[in-house]
Amino acid sequence: MSRFRKILLIIIVLVVLLAVGVHFMHRSPRGEISPESVSVPVTVVPVVRHDVPIYLSGLGTVVAYKTVTISPQVSGQLLSIHFKEGGKVKRGEWLAQIDPRRFQASYDQALANARQAQAQLDTARSRYQRSQVLLDKGYISKQDMEGLRNKVAQNKAMVAADKASIENAKLQLDHTRIISPIDGVAGLRDVDPGNVVSASTTIVTLTRIHPIYVEFNLPEQNIEEVRAALRSHKQLAVRAFNRKDTHPIANDGVLQVINNQIDTSTGTFRLRALFSNKENKLWPGQFVNVQLKVRTVRGGLVIPAEAVQRGPDGNFVYLLNPDKTVVSMREVSVGSDVGDNKVMINQGVKPGQQVVTEGQFRLKPGARVTPLKPGELPPLPTPTTTQNGARKKHLH
Repeated sequence: MSRFRKILLIIIVLVVLLAVGVHFMHRSPRGEISPESVSVPVTVVPVVRHDVPIYLSGLGTVVAYKTVTISPQVSGQLLSIHFKEGGKVKRGEWLAQIDPRRFQASYDQALANARQAQAQLDTARSRYQRSQVLLDKGYISKQDMEGLRNKVAQNKAMVAADKASIENAKLQLDHTRIISPIDGVAGLRDVDPGNVVSASTTIVTLTRIHPIYVEFNLPEQNIEEVRAALRSHKQLAVRAFNRKDTHPIANDGVLQVINNQIDTSTGTFRLRALFSNKENKLWPGQFVNVQLKVRTVRGGLVIPAEAVQRGPDGNFVYLLNPDKTVVSMREVSVGSDVGDNKVMINQGVKPGQQVVTEGQFRLKPGARVTPLKPGELPPLPTPTTTQNGARKKHLH
């Protein structure tokens, strides 16, 4: 074999090897279908218009409508307790009894003193009246009459003083019977029967929880929005949610007052809402998440929250094209959370467009999809589909 033929044979072998290498570099792995041939099942939901309430959210604390610390107004031995700890009490209900005997004695003495003073007054009046006849006949001097008149006035003053003593003694006696000043719930008692109590002793604390307050904070940049909403609507609705913000506790709150200053240390201002609390779901000291409704957007664009994806360039959604491919819309402006796991979109989508809510992790722009309704399962592969897939594997 000539040298020329050897060189030609080597070139042909190299060309064949190169062609085989290129073929293996571009073929798919065994058993794998190319991504362009796969239709990804995804769940799609249309963009709809709804009237969207706009809420401002903050962390709040439940505060009792009224809190009263029950302390004795007189000193003495506590004889009995007439309330149940943690139980309801009514205004005017008997709470406790202090030994009344000392105060009963003082009251009885005041009554006796008043009777004595009244008797002295009656005597002085009678003497004065008899002396008036003697004065007309000249049997008594005007100076003596002046003394009798002063004696009547003095006895009148003594009667008035004794009446005041009776009122004071009666008041002290009444204070031995401790009465509830409000409707509310009794807390834990701080003293037991048998102890000697005084005005500095706390017997129990009562709290009124129907209605009840919720106090919460909002950032100072929201104050003008809240004030404008109050000017427009007069009353603003407030909702209270649990700490995890998963479900509402009370929906019937009404904003009652905005505090008159901003906290410079936190940059927030304080508000207070009033709830009826008929079902006792709010309790003093409880922490809640609060939503204050400030306005309603008419015809807002609403989509499920899970449709919104977050990438390095911000929020985006996948939109379904008519040819059953998807496009990534990266100029989406997300507005407020509207509840029920839905959000309002300010821009980037139009009514009627279909957004992908499930299956986004397998997508890229231009991917072919099988659109499904919420809860719908993708169809099972047919024998024809299986054969086509096997044929493609064999060709590769």
